[in-house]
Amino acid sequence: MFAYIIRRIFATIPVMAVVALFVFSLLYIAPGDPAAVIAGDQATPADVERIRESLGLDRPYLVRFGEWVWNILNGDMGVSIFTNLPVTTMIKQRVEPTLSLMVLTLILAVSIAVPMGVTAAWKSGTPPDAAWGKRALMVLLAFPVGVAALVFGGLRFMDEVSVLPLIIWTLMWGATFVTCAWKAGPMFDKIIMGFGVLGFSIPVFVVGYLLAYVFALELDWLPVQGYTAFKEGFFPWLENLILPAIALGGVYIALIARITRATMLEVLQQDYVRTAKAKGVGQSSILFLHALKNAAVPIVTVIGIGMALLIGGAVVTESVFAIPGLGRLTVDAILRRDYPVIQGVVLLFSFIYVLVNLLIDVLYTLFDPRIRY
Repeated sequence: MFAYIIRRIFATIPVMAVVALFVFSLLYIAPGDPAAVIAGDQATPADVERIRESLGLDRPYLVRFGEWVWNILNGDMGVSIFTNLPVTTMIKQRVEPTLSLMVLTLILAVSIAVPMGVTAAWKSGTPPDAAWGKRALMVLLAFPVGVAALVFGGLRFMDEVSVLPLIIWTLMWGATFVTCAWKAGPMFDKIIMGFGVLGFSIPVFVVGYLLAYVFALELDWLPVQGYTAFKEGFFPWLENLILPAIALGGVYIALIARITRATMLEVLQQDYVRTAKAKGVGQSSILFLHALKNAAVPIVTVIGIGMALLIGGAVVTESVFAIPGLGRLTVDAILRRDYPVIQGVVLLFSFIYVLVNLLIDVLYTLFDPRIRY
């Protein structure tokens, strides 16, 4: 196992070398003269030349790349063109909100998506119940009727216009519909698959704006923007991040749930599962102890690959909720053409993604001992 881990660590070195080469080349593959773009239309030739010298564009490409890599290895990512602050300092100031958002989203997504996928695979193989299926269909058709009645009634609550009645109706309807679908058997599986399609279809920023409007502006239950550091308290920290985490986790939950369901459907057809059922092993033990462990490798793989969704989605989510993280820093740097900051943040995101996939490779050895050799 130790030799396997060492091989995987060495395998990440050429990956990071290629990433570093690409990130450094951003300054050169950008359209036009970067110095002229940064200087602006009113700059003199002397100003443009000064910026070219500060960026090192007057020196050979390979020389600049070697110096840049050496500085990176020594913890120096350069200096921001507009703030004159070290890029490392700017990243340290913004890294906590982004990591907090990504970790909370990951915890929510895995804890919700994996049970959803396992349950959907189990219900897919159960016999249908026609009576409960009809009840579920009637409840499904009742939802737009109830929404229309509330909307035309003015959405009034305690003599005030509020979306609270709509939320209460949606929660009651959802609980009733899920219960009927659960009793109906395979219909629950179809609901999970429908949620998967819906999660992939709705953009993150749309979900974010809806959540902010309902729970922050209308109901005033949660803050609409900003970030509270974890050291100031767990619950203030959670209040600021719960809506962004839900908005960011929708796509991630849909992805993990679909892969979990597909993998579990294959595993549940294996002989050892039928043997466990014949021995009288409980259904929950079969699903979560025997089947899920053997289906874990593809699930863990998609969790690692999905980190790219989290990194990309964090940029959008932080802009929607005004979270002062690395995503917001990236957007500001792109708008200002602050290339040293862009290079530093992209390199850090790439390193996090490579590191997570390295950890996923190590986890493979826990679920499948054959991979160790």
